[in-house]
Amino acid sequence: MLLGMTVSVEAQPLIAVRDVRASSRWYGTLLAADSLPEHKHRDFYDRVFSSGRLILQLHAWDEQQHPNLINAKAARCGHGVLLWFQVEDFDSTANRARELRAEVIQEAHVNPAPQHREMWLRDPDGYVVVIASPDGEMSL
Repeated sequence: MLLGMTVSVEAQPLIAVRDVRASSRWYGTLLAADSLPEHKHRDFYDRVFSSGRLILQLHAWDEQQHPNLINAKAARCGHGVLLWFQVEDFDSTANRARELRAEVIQEAHVNPAPQHREMWLRDPDGYVVVIASPDGEMSL
């Protein structure tokens, strides 16, 4: 709370990608998510939704000259950034990751601190993606 007021915040991460359509399909498949209906900007921008909530924005490199979304060759893809998604059905999501032949950085395992399962992957652009079951799932 800020000065007695409740502040509502939702993260809406945006990543720069080489192929917006391909990335949208990849995340849509992995997370059983939806993207925007077909639109004229689909080749350089898309949004990925889960249960009607925005979970990820995708933007093509070097389109519209947005700061920090230009010159992909000079950028280190997401170094130090993890795209972390809590999923209700961890097993199905992990299976979809395997079906996508996603590069697995760390296989499914239990993280003892939050008592949940995690699987660490790389997306087609090299970003690190973590899928995690809800905290405390393994202590039930």
